[in-house]
Amino acid sequence: MTTNGEEPQIENLKLADPEEDVVNPWSVSSSSQEGVDYDKLIKRFGSSKLDQELIERWEKVTGKPAHHLLRRGMFFSHRDVHTILTNFEQGKSFYLYTGRGPSSESMHVGHLIPFIFTKWIQDIFNVPLVIQLTDDEKFLWKDLTVEEATRLAHQNAKDIIAIGFDVEKTFIFSDYTYMGQCPEFYRNISRIQKCVTFNQVKGIFGFGDSDVIGKIAFPAIQAAPSFSTSFPLIFGAAKVPCLIPCAIDQDPYFRMTRDVAPRLGFPKPALLHSTFIPALQGANTKMSASDNNTA
Repeated sequence: MTTNGEEPQIENLKLADPEEDVVNPWSVSSSSQEGVDYDKLIKRFGSSKLDQELIERWEKVTGKPAHHLLRRGMFFSHRDVHTILTNFEQGKSFYLYTGRGPSSESMHVGHLIPFIFTKWIQDIFNVPLVIQLTDDEKFLWKDLTVEEATRLAHQNAKDIIAIGFDVEKTFIFSDYTYMGQCPEFYRNISRIQKCVTFNQVKGIFGFGDSDVIGKIAFPAIQAAPSFSTSFPLIFGAAKVPCLIPCAIDQDPYFRMTRDVAPRLGFPKPALLHSTFIPALQGANTKMSASDNNTA
């Protein structure tokens, strides 16, 4: 976080110092038996606390009681949710975007938290939802073939469908499939890639000289669904605001996205951050589908 409380610029984004909790898209750990210090994480990431005042405003705008995951602090941090609520009060809609990196046959309870909450948001606001399955990411990071990553994406899609999203307003896609179906999706990826240097992406995600180039290019792929023109069959050419419910370990992708968005003429995506479900061994780390002993 900057000294004046503003969101850090892309050139200042970086991974945790060694003495801090490790929270990034591929690893979550804490030296404390109590787990991740979320108040410190809010300060480090430059997000805003999801406080009682915002929850009460949410209830006023929707006319519905706050979800228990909000009331109990499972969602604890946000970026620009007040803007989404203001726009909604003015009759301007938005869409939801969340996702899953398919690294196992099925999803565990930790994965379900953002999806359960996302379904509730879709129900009370009656808005479209896009769900990205990053089979390409898991191929690049895990010991998987392209075919196996694709198969796991299909398996995970079944779990996601079972949550009960509105079938008329929900689009679930895998990167490997959609990339070949929608040129505008790839165009937005290229636009984002042109705005972010290797030095910047290395600072945000900690990539090293031995990392394959696919990893370096991937963050733009996760960023692109934040821009509504990536889905021309849903939104056409309209630039619709986006709200992303996700675990806070995914925030580095979207800090990068929020920095790029104004330069490309898009609204910054808003975010709602969830905490982690602790691993079975204790609060030092989160449940992980890649480690069968944690979930």
